[in-house]
Amino acid sequence: MTAFTFNTTKSIICEPGSIKRLGTLVRAQIGKSVLLVTDAGLIKAGLLGAATDSLTQAGVSYRVFDGVVADPPVAVVEAALAEARAANIDGVIGFGGGSSMDVAKLVALLIGGGEKLEDVYGVGQAKGQRLPLIQIPTTAGTGSEVTPISIITVGETEKKGVVAPQLLPDIALLDAELTLGLPAPVTAATGIDAMVHAIESYTSASANNNPVSRALAREALRLLGANIETAVKKGSNVQARSGMLLGAMLAGQAFANSPVAAVHALAYPIGGIFHVPHGLSNALVLPHVMRFNASVCADAYATLAPDVFPDLASVQRELRVEEFINRLEALSADLGLEQTLREVGIGQSDLSAMAVDAMKQSRLLVNNPREVSEADALAIYKAAF
Repeated sequence: MTAFTFNTTKSIICEPGSIKRLGTLVRAQIGKSVLLVTDAGLIKAGLLGAATDSLTQAGVSYRVFDGVVADPPVAVVEAALAEARAANIDGVIGFGGGSSMDVAKLVALLIGGGEKLEDVYGVGQAKGQRLPLIQIPTTAGTGSEVTPISIITVGETEKKGVVAPQLLPDIALLDAELTLGLPAPVTAATGIDAMVHAIESYTSASANNNPVSRALAREALRLLGANIETAVKKGSNVQARSGMLLGAMLAGQAFANSPVAAVHALAYPIGGIFHVPHGLSNALVLPHVMRFNASVCADAYATLAPDVFPDLASVQRELRVEEFINRLEALSADLGLEQTLREVGIGQSDLSAMAVDAMKQSRLLVNNPREVSEADALAIYKAAF
C-alpha cells in the first residue's frame, strides 16, 4: 500500500438543533470572547439568532463581522482582521457558506500566528498557530468545515489559496435545521459542488490519493445522490437536508486529503471574472471535464456511477461511463441550474482569456488525471458554451 497522510477536523457534531449548544461548546473550547464571521444575508434571514442567543446564555461576549461576500477579496479579510483585533477575542466562529468559513479560517490563523496574508499563500507556507476555531456550515456544499484550505480573490479576478493544516478547525458543527431555508437554486448548486468534490477526490492524481479519501468520496456520493432532488424540491425535509450536509462534509474530508483538479481550475475564472457562484461554476464545466478525462478515468467513473444512480449498476461497464456523465448533466438541468456559459453572461470572445486564467491554477491542475493544456481548457470552455 502506498504511504499517505489523512488529516481532518478534530471533533464533528452532526445533529439537528445542535446550534443551541454553541455557547457551551465555546466556553469549553475557546473562552469568553469570540468573533463570529458571517454575511449580511444570513443576519437578514434570522439564522444567527439561535447562535447568538446560545452565546449570551453561556456568558460569551461576541462581536459579529457580517461583511463577507461571495468570492471574498483581500479587503474583506483585512476588515475582519481589524474587527478581531479591536475585540481582543479568544477565538473565531465561522457561520455560513464556504466564503464565511474561509474568512474565519484566515482570521484565526493570522491573529493567532501574527503572520501577514501575503506570506501564507500557497501550500504549507503558514508557520504560526491559529486561535481556536469552530465552523458552522449553513449550506451543504463546500465542506470547508473539514478542509485545511481557504480561497480568496486577489486583485480583480485571480483566486489564490492558503493551504495549511492549521486551518482545520477544532469543531465542525453540522445542524441541518440551519439549511432548511436555503433557496432551491442554492441547494442545487452547492449539492452539485459537493458531488464534484467527491468525484475529483476519487480520481485525483495526487500522490496522497488514498483508501480513506476514496471510501469517503463514495459514501458522500451515495448520500448526495439519494437526497439532492428531495432537498431541492422539498426543502423542509430535515432528513434530506441532513443527508446533504453529511454528504458534503464527507466529500470535504475526501478532497482535503486527495485534492480536486481541473473542474475547479476551470470553474475559478467563471466565478472570479463573472461572479458566478462557485457551485454553479463547477456544475457548468463538470460534464465537459469528465468527458475530457474519461479516456483515463473510465474504470473510476464506472465504479462511482452506481453510487449516485444505483440503477446504473445493471448497465454494461463499458457503456456506464457515458451514461453516468449524461445523467449528471441531466440531473443538473432537472434541478433548475443553468447549463451553458452563455446563460450566465459569458461571451464566446471571453473564452480564450478564461483559458489563460485557468492555467494559473497549477495547484489544482497537477491533480488532474489527464494533463490539461491551455488549448484543452479552451476546448472544454467551448463545449460548455
